[in-house]
Amino acid sequence: MSRQTGSWSEESPVRDNGPELDTQHAHPARVYNYWLGGKDNFAADREAAEQAIAANPGIVTDVRANRAFLIRAVRCLAEERGIRQFLDIGTGLPTASNTHEVAQAVTPEARIMYVDNDPVVLSHAQGLLTSTPEGATAYLEADLRDAPAILRAAARTLDFGEPVALMLLIVLHLIPDADNPYDIVADLLRALPSGSYVVLSHPASDIRTAQMAEMTSRVNERMSGPKATMRDLAAVTRFFDGLDLLEPGVVQPQQWRPEPGVLSPAQVTAWCGVARKR
Repeated sequence: MSRQTGSWSEESPVRDNGPELDTQHAHPARVYNYWLGGKDNFAADREAAEQAIAANPGIVTDVRANRAFLIRAVRCLAEERGIRQFLDIGTGLPTASNTHEVAQAVTPEARIMYVDNDPVVLSHAQGLLTSTPEGATAYLEADLRDAPAILRAAARTLDFGEPVALMLLIVLHLIPDADNPYDIVADLLRALPSGSYVVLSHPASDIRTAQMAEMTSRVNERMSGPKATMRDLAAVTRFFDGLDLLEPGVVQPQQWRPEPGVLSPAQVTAWCGVARKR
């Protein structure tokens, strides 16, 4: 069942039996929400987040630098590349400057499909699903590994005959190598037309290496479900194989087209890039 009201829609979960809300274990979306200063988290999430901060004190600055990268990348694609459609997978909990807000500030007719698999995110979808009258937003509860279901649902909001920006920010580390993350990204991109883009960021294993390894271990101990797999520059760059990278290529988030005069951290424990499908 789906619901349509004006310019937004809410899609039902793709699984018959969605996951029960687990407040006893940390969830990545809620831990990330805590780092961003949000309040949509539970004691287990806060404990995991604080353990991560203890192991890697720069993580809060890092996640905020990633959010700033999202804003710049969406604005770049909407303003300079004429992109009007965004498929944002692993969107997380609503916070300031969500994809639809940035895109529709540039082009009010922009259409955005959000995808996440956390029931808490679903419970906040009503707050996320706001749109300009000209555009649309929609939310789908689904797992990134279920590309066919995501694409079927997204086709009810997005026009796959026109370019789409595929947003994969700080989510692919939750897909272990055994689940073929490169194939998942390739499957999603295969459904998008030439002229589409992928915006991707991924936690790094080769920046502040010891701190990241300790942080990952502490957080993984407290998670139910997928554990984090950090990847190095070469492994993250591989996600862009066969695509045309925009300058400056695969870099740390604060290095991707920084705004003049804005202070940025010297180092951020992630790699990111934006690339065009030929």
